[in-house]
Amino acid sequence: MKHTTKKVLAATTAALTAFICQPAARGQNADALIDKLIEKGILTNKEGQALREEADKDFTRAYQSKSGLPDWVTNLRIGGDVRLRYDGIYQDPDNGGATSVDRNRLRYRMRVGVTATMMDDMEVGLRFTSAENKSTGNNGQGDPISGNDTLTSNGSKKPLWIDLAYAKWQFLNRPDFSGTFIGGKMENPFVFDEVVFDGDYTPEGLAFQLGYTVNDEHALKFNAGLFSLAEIGASSHDTYMMGAQLRWEGNWNAHWASSLGLSALAISDKQNLTHAAAGVNPNVLDVSRGNTRVSSVGALTSSFNPIIVDGSVTYTRESFPFYPGAFPIKFAAEYINNPAASANPATSPIGPGRTRGEAYSIGMQLGKSGKKGTWDLTYKWKWLESNYWFEEVVDSDHGAWYQTSPFVGGGGTGYGAGTNLRGHYMRAAYSPYDSLSLSVTYYLFGLIDKPAGASSSTAGRIQVDAAFKF
Repeated sequence: MKHTTKKVLAATTAALTAFICQPAARGQNADALIDKLIEKGILTNKEGQALREEADKDFTRAYQSKSGLPDWVTNLRIGGDVRLRYDGIYQDPDNGGATSVDRNRLRYRMRVGVTATMMDDMEVGLRFTSAENKSTGNNGQGDPISGNDTLTSNGSKKPLWIDLAYAKWQFLNRPDFSGTFIGGKMENPFVFDEVVFDGDYTPEGLAFQLGYTVNDEHALKFNAGLFSLAEIGASSHDTYMMGAQLRWEGNWNAHWASSLGLSALAISDKQNLTHAAAGVNPNVLDVSRGNTRVSSVGALTSSFNPIIVDGSVTYTRESFPFYPGAFPIKFAAEYINNPAASANPATSPIGPGRTRGEAYSIGMQLGKSGKKGTWDLTYKWKWLESNYWFEEVVDSDHGAWYQTSPFVGGGGTGYGAGTNLRGHYMRAAYSPYDSLSLSVTYYLFGLIDKPAGASSSTAGRIQVDAAFKF
């Protein structure tokens, strides 16, 4: 009997090895087959486990032989997404007469990357993205807060940029504690919405993350980072962004969950963020506007050391009409105060003495898209004063119409995104498949502060997206 079992085990191992040395998705089918053999009494539990281990070893050897990867690489993942977009910007007719024009653009964003997981709890990642060239010099630089590129210029070839290039080490991996170091150009380690960082912003530097699971209902997370904004070759005073964040996540029961965050951010050596005489920052790409500046030299009137408090409450219903599965209803709010914001000087065209260092966002979301058949509806009201945070890292999509001199808000007359904005954000999304999400987003924003004599600043913006992921 023992000899027969060995023969069955060997034959089954060979069959399974040939079967699973195909796409990795077949591994689950192999486990199901082993479970069936155990259920029929052909294999014991011990023999089944030995068979799994042997099959895994053979698959790993075959995979490494075919891929040429070293044996310390345990997993290699390739993925990305393609988003097709219609982007329309519509001005109030009172914004600027003949200069107030509507825009209609067809755009796309493409991202593709590879992630390698290695032994000793290490990971490296590389990702490329589309983006428009925002540099005025010969050394081209892609937009730091948008991967969008416009379909124009007679089918011209479009640029591709490095979006991620990082190494990660999870030095602590226990059921109750986790700890990670990250270095390079990375996904944002902080948990913020678009009021603080655009979703496409990938900072460059070092980050540290620590997690502690208190119990089944509560968890604490700590995030910290030090990022380079501008390395100045002729100076020892480079510009850095730094921050720390403490978060609490609570799952009270099957229906109620909540979160609370307390964060502090800071930017050093703001003098490197001064606009040159032509209204261009030579050290940081100029893609947004809103921060107030000294009109004669383009220097920022305020430093940035904001304190941020955010929270959310989510109620999950067991079901909801026309929605598969549990249905979440989320309320969220965020408040930002920059105590380093200075009062505007007497030369400020929007009026002297104003600090304008606060911002808040409040809203709700019904449902959550992303899986087949799911959808969501979102509304937010935003109040974003001029100097609550650095204009070049916040959301690039909400904006308004400016009628200003070059150093007020960082540009001349025209549509601009960044800070000094108030208005409405509305979004509807539906996922007909796991791989496809369709959405419509509408922004209706105006300026909080307008120069003396300026007319309406309101602008509407609609974005219609089809996002494919793989």
